[in-house]
Amino acid sequence: MIRASIAPTFESFRERARALLATGAAPRDVTWDDGVGQASLFGGGLGGDASATPGTPVIAVTASAPSRVPAAFVAKGELAALHSDADRWDVLYRIVHRLAHGESELLEIATDPDVARLARLVTDVKHDEHRMHAFLRFRRVAAAGGGDAASDATESFVAWYEPDHDIVALAAPHFARRYPNMRWVILTPRRTAVWDGASLQLTEGAKRDAAPRPDELEDLFRSYYGAIFNPARTNLALFAKHVPSRFQRAMPEVAITHELAFAAPARTLAMQNMKVSPSLAFVPARPSYASLVRASKGCEACHLFKNATQTVFGEGPVRSRIVFVGEQPGDQEDVEGHPFVGPAGRVFDQALTDLSIPRDQVYVTNAVKHFKWEPRGKRRIHAKPNAMEVHACQGWLEAELALVKPEVIVCLGATAAQVFMGRAFKITQSRGKILDGAPWAPKLIATYHPSALLRMMRDPELYEKSKGEFESDLRMAGQLVGLGR
Repeated sequence: MIRASIAPTFESFRERARALLATGAAPRDVTWDDGVGQASLFGGGLGGDASATPGTPVIAVTASAPSRVPAAFVAKGELAALHSDADRWDVLYRIVHRLAHGESELLEIATDPDVARLARLVTDVKHDEHRMHAFLRFRRVAAAGGGDAASDATESFVAWYEPDHDIVALAAPHFARRYPNMRWVILTPRRTAVWDGASLQLTEGAKRDAAPRPDELEDLFRSYYGAIFNPARTNLALFAKHVPSRFQRAMPEVAITHELAFAAPARTLAMQNMKVSPSLAFVPARPSYASLVRASKGCEACHLFKNATQTVFGEGPVRSRIVFVGEQPGDQEDVEGHPFVGPAGRVFDQALTDLSIPRDQVYVTNAVKHFKWEPRGKRRIHAKPNAMEVHACQGWLEAELALVKPEVIVCLGATAAQVFMGRAFKITQSRGKILDGAPWAPKLIATYHPSALLRMMRDPELYEKSKGEFESDLRMAGQLVGLGR
């Protein structure tokens, strides 16, 4: 067994590998020791004995014939050498040995175990570099001459970071390019990067307690982050998966992520509204209720008009204090031309009657004005409108709300609620809550669609529970505007 001692760098490995190849050493006969951890042993695989046998010779770099390897191997090897896995040297030598012994096309065989392992090492390192670019945060500290890494920078910006691999030399140039006029120090356990405004230097690693405490810049950064926050990125579970807790500790924006996520639906909708709804092309410039109804009959903003009998527009007092918004007209509504007159409408009417909320004092409409259906024998079966169809009709709904100016909007079902609160909104999570309905109304409440109650009748217990919740939500909405009991 040959014990090959190297520095933990690709160049050191490369020189030692040349010497080993010159002696004809097979991978299984070489134990690598980079001085960082235990030596790795190819013969034991990824979990093999990492100790060297006492008395095993250390191969010195002597006169040896250089071995040629593809440039692609050098590029990949330089990255793989930064990995923290001690077995990386085994993988690299195994590949270089095979390349030197006639397998010149080896790197093109992606399914080869050694090549696949090398690719995994490279991917891990690149991913770690990307995370450092994304997660590292600088803090400002008072300039001082204490002789430590932070004060040696003679300026006041220091960051602490804990990469998985030895990537500081790989990642630090990014920050030199990004902050060329700012002197900074990046502290990590393995090594420290120092930028003096002109040159980049790498020194020994540091301990976490060398990192500065939070400063006033973090409040500024949180304000900035809140302003540029993308409300579509609100999957906090996914965020935690991709940003481990050890990185979150140094990221000031994490403190406001939940707050921003809670406010995201309204912001998402505001972003969506920047895209003009196609139906706005049919909306009169200065609409009255009558002109809206007339104009809606000729709407061709999406394809749904082709199979519908007619446009079913909203109905009710133009100055109603409360507006109920459903999904779309059903089969009977499509035939009669009025909203909520079918089976679901009868459930809705009964609930209003039981709560003493006069239907002729509320405005009732739908997010989509044409019936979307699919044939099933001689019947026309409801089909859920997609996001494009809902957006295409949004101009009509906004025109109605601008005319009525309600105090409360009640969304009947998820489709209607998502028009106002974004596509991530779930009735099961937010039903019955009084939400901010701006800019359409001061308050917004979401509840079940009456048709959902009809489907629940097959489960009497679930139906009674959900019916009670539905009526409770309508009662709350009525009480907000002084209607009902």
